[in-house]
Parts: sequence; C-alpha cells; structure tokens
Amino acid sequence: MAKVAVLGYGTVGSGVVEVLDTNALEVANSAGESVEVKYILDLRDFPGDKHEAQVVHDIDIILNDPEVSVICETMGGIEPAFTFEKKALERGKSVCTSNKELVAAKGPELVEIAKKNNVSYLFEASVGGGIPVLRALNDSLKHEKVDAITGILNGTTNYILTKMDKEGMGFETVLKKAQEKGYAERNPEADVEGYDACRKIAILASLMSGKHVDYEDIYTEGISKINIHDFEYARALNMSIKLLAMCKRNENGFFTIVAPFLVPSENPLASVNGVFNAISIHGNMLGDVMFYGKGAGKNATASAVVADVIDMIKHKDKHIEVNMNAEKAQLSPKDNAVRRFFVRVSDTIADQANEVFGNDVEVVKRNSIHGEYAFITDLISEKDFEERLGKLNGVKGYLRLY
Repeated sequence: MAKVAVLGYGTVGSGVVEVLDTNALEVANSAGESVEVKYILDLRDFPGDKHEAQVVHDIDIILNDPEVSVICETMGGIEPAFTFEKKALERGKSVCTSNKELVAAKGPELVEIAKKNNVSYLFEASVGGGIPVLRALNDSLKHEKVDAITGILNGTTNYILTKMDKEGMGFETVLKKAQEKGYAERNPEADVEGYDACRKIAILASLMSGKHVDYEDIYTEGISKINIHDFEYARALNMSIKLLAMCKRNENGFFTIVAPFLVPSENPLASVNGVFNAISIHGNMLGDVMFYGKGAGKNATASAVVADVIDMIKHKDKHIEVNMNAEKAQLSPKDNAVRRFFVRVSDTIADQANEVFGNDVEVVKRNSIHGEYAFITDLISEKDFEERLGKLNGVKGYLRLY
C-alpha cells in the first residue's frame, strides 16, 4: 500500500482526498496498489470531517515518516510551499502540485532537486486544471519539435469576455456576476490583468524550450480596458476577442506574450466560451492539435493531481524526466514581433490617423457607434506601432490580430 500526504485542505486539497476516496478502486488498479492518505497538513482543525484524524499541523511529522512516499502540495503561494517541497524532495519523497505560482517561479530548481534525489516532481494540475496538456508535452509529444503553443488559459477572463460578447454587458457588470458565481476572486487582479495566464504560459514555455522561462520576462496585458464597442467591431469583422497566452519559436529563441487578441471565427480558439480553456500546440511533424476542457474547479484540478500521484507510485525509486532545467531561456523582445493591429480612434482625428498609419488601412465603421471609427493596420512591428500610436491623441483602444 502506498501512503501519501496532502499539504493544504482547501478546495483542491480536499478534492484530492475525495478523488482518492471515491475512485479508490480505479486508483489502485492504475497504480498497481492501493493508495492511502496518511496525513493532511493544515493550520486548521476539521472536527466532524471523516479525515479529521489524519490532520496534522507540523510538516516535520510528514517529512520524518518513511512510510510516506508521495506528497501532494495544494497550498498555493511561494512560501512555505517551496520550503516544504524542497525538504520533501531532499528526503527522498516525490512531490506533485497544483501550485502554478510556485512552479512558474521555482519549477526548474525543484525538478533538478528531484533528479538529484532520484524522485519525481510533477505539476500537471498547475496548468489547465484537468486538461492533460503537460503530460502530452512531456510524453506523447517529446519527439516533436514544438514550434508554438497558444492558449486560452484563464476561465475567469474567458467567462467575462463571453458574457460581454453574447449579452452586451459591460466589464464591471460581468465581473461582479463572475464574483457572485465564484468564478472570480474578490480581488480579481491576477485573472483580469493576465497574471494567472502569464504564469501558466511560462510553465508551458519552459517545457517547450527545456529551459526556464521567467514569467516576469513575459509581456502581459489584461482585459480591463476592453468595452462593449470592441465586441461590436469584432462581430462586424467575424472575429472573437480572446485573452491569448502564447509562446512561439523563432530564429532568436522564443517569443512569449499574454494579451487580448481578435481571433478569426474559423479558428477553433474563437469558439471556446465560458469558463472553458483550450490549448493549441503546433509540432513540426504533427501539425496542430488542441486540448479543451474546464481549466479550473475542485474536481478537475484534483483529478490532475491524482494522475500525478499514480504516475509517481508506478515509478517508485525512479526519477520521471521533465523537460525543464534552470538555465534561462532566451526570449525575443516584444518590440520585434510583427503583426496587424485593430485601432479605434475618434473621428475628429481621421486626417491625423491617415497621416500616421497611411491611407491603405482597412476602415471599419458601425452606425451604432457614434463619434469614432476603427481601422486595421498592415503588418507592423510592435515597436513601430507603439511609436505611431503615441502620435495620436484620440485613441479609444486597440487590439492585436491573431
């Protein structure tokens, strides 16, 4: 019988215990032996809970128990999670986690510690909830040269954008509804400003490059500046607005960005609505493949954690290779990226806009929107676009085209 410990008995941690209880037979069949939760670490007590006897408050109880071979860290945050995980790996215990913030910041370091101690460090649940995209990158696609990963990686922002598009509601109104439904946190900054998606694409990009992509080096924009007029123009163009996180291989290394994009309706990403996530991967031999599903939620995330538990039990006394190391990846500057842009401007500066961006731009007008119009630029570098945009005084907003 394999014995595991769960660090953190919140939403995900309690979900992990529930999956191990409810699907005990299926887990045992997959792992090759039964799996028992021996400890649950939390600061709180849980009187009346069926697992209250397993709750402990001291990490050393777990670290010093030789029977515990696998630890599931679901606490979140950098500390004390990093210290706990590091000590566990150094004691010869495999660790799996749903903690995207920690994996994005310290993942490569923890992978190397695991390798030195002949144990494993897995983090399937840190990106995409129950969507098995990391396992695919690390296993099924390891023979591929992955050229690009593009994803809708945050269910909260996708829900907000979908509601704004389909129901014509403003950003603040939809955000409030998302908070009422539990899709958005009371402080929604990490979601709506793109930081959550940034950490996730940093993890995916690290696996893609085999090096450490630091999320602090990734240019990130959120969705808080988007309004309902943007969606009217998008519909006229037969496009959808999506917060995309992407990493692309180029001659200088890798280019990464998180920002709202106009996505053509024929692209499958344009049809991903509500709280769902999707990740498109392009391999040099495979071509395009897309993973789709709920990117968050108690059961989906817990299921991914348990999948890692099973993997590590099946590979006892072995290190499961993860394509990631501490060497920093070379990222191309955002300024060099070339694309088309959608720009909304006051109609009082039409002559100025034509002078700055030229007369060949594709003009988009909506009779229902007064006092402004929009246009789409030719292919232009990010740096050139920013310089030209800075010369205009009546800019209402802009989006990148995917």
